[in-house]
Amino acid sequence: MSTSPLAPPDQGATDTGARPSLTVLAGFWPAATYAVARALLAADASLLLVRHDLTGVRDGHVHRVVRDRDGLLEDERVRLAHGCVSCTLREDVLPTLARLARHHPDRDLLLMLPEVVEPEAMAAACAHCLVDGATVTDLVHIDSYLTVVDMEHLLDGLASTDDLKTLGIQAADDDDRALADVIVRQIEYADTLVLWGRSRDGAYDTGRLSVLLARMAPWATQVQVDGEVLDAGVLTRRLRGTLRHRPETPGVLTRGLEGYPLGLHEPHAEQGVVSAVFRARRPFHPRRLHDVLETVNVEMIRSRGHLWLASQPETVLTWDFAGGGLSMGALGRWLTALPDHRWGDVSDHRRLAAALEWDPYYGDRHQHLVFIGLDVDAAGLHRALSACLLTDAELADGEEAWRDYDDPLAGCFPLIEPDPTRHRTDHEGESA
Repeated sequence: MSTSPLAPPDQGATDTGARPSLTVLAGFWPAATYAVARALLAADASLLLVRHDLTGVRDGHVHRVVRDRDGLLEDERVRLAHGCVSCTLREDVLPTLARLARHHPDRDLLLMLPEVVEPEAMAAACAHCLVDGATVTDLVHIDSYLTVVDMEHLLDGLASTDDLKTLGIQAADDDDRALADVIVRQIEYADTLVLWGRSRDGAYDTGRLSVLLARMAPWATQVQVDGEVLDAGVLTRRLRGTLRHRPETPGVLTRGLEGYPLGLHEPHAEQGVVSAVFRARRPFHPRRLHDVLETVNVEMIRSRGHLWLASQPETVLTWDFAGGGLSMGALGRWLTALPDHRWGDVSDHRRLAAALEWDPYYGDRHQHLVFIGLDVDAAGLHRALSACLLTDAELADGEEAWRDYDDPLAGCFPLIEPDPTRHRTDHEGESA
């Protein structure tokens, strides 16, 4: 039986007539993230902060803490059936949120994610995992997903080629994610970015990093916070009660297919930052694209999007570059390759986006990539990628001839029919 001060006198009594607000706080630099959490607590005596320490997760236990402005309310070590982050979400994070929401509907919640947890995984768990017959999104209103960015260390993190295992902070034994991958996914899923502190190289570089973040996540609101002078009331007004979270917004790698902006085309440098969008209707020649995969990313901090190869004309391929490594994977089939009765399997947004740009020959197939970096030659990048597209003569050969092209990526992206009961949040695919 729980001995938490938060446990109500009647454990079965719940109030379903009201839903508390949930703010989710992510960030790879826990000192900065926790400083923001403490400031929000200081401004609201009713706010409850939930944290999980994953130091022992691979040994099958986590440390859960719940506190408010006045102090510690829960401090428990929880044993898990399996030692992994997804198990932690299902077995303790979600039940804790559900319990607090049911028993204390008048107290809003602030969830501080461990530094290696990606907010998109948390959003999927809240929406799809049941706790006593209900999802967390049935019990709370998710107000915002905030990501705290430590401006002093941001560029080092984005440029890092280390993986989590090398750093000893992997979330599970089979966690092969790179540090930079985690950071970019935390940034890109957020609806609000909290820019904590300043660059060690001064005001100009701080401004440059702000521009870089605006190119990486143009959909996110930026809130700049001086780490030395912090007004908790002002910060609360800027971060809570904003209703910025839009649960229908797809993940970053599927945004372009769903008709959402994938990035900004700003080929002229602003404080050295360039963002270049590459779009084309023709397919890539697999050999020519393979030969430039390394060179087109050599100056990039981030590139992302989707593409189609002439030799694999049914498959939507993802492009996901960060931290010096490019990952590509199969995202499913192009609509033009699906029988009519399967079109209902995709979202209304995707069908509408495809209809608006449907081509009699290509159908919905196209290239949509975004490249973000410092002092990038956008024109040279465009020339390099354009040279990988099929020529007029190659187009005239038709799809049957394209399938026989020399393809170094053949067999890397098997098409797996989606399971409608499974919500996919991982990033499966082969590295190129």
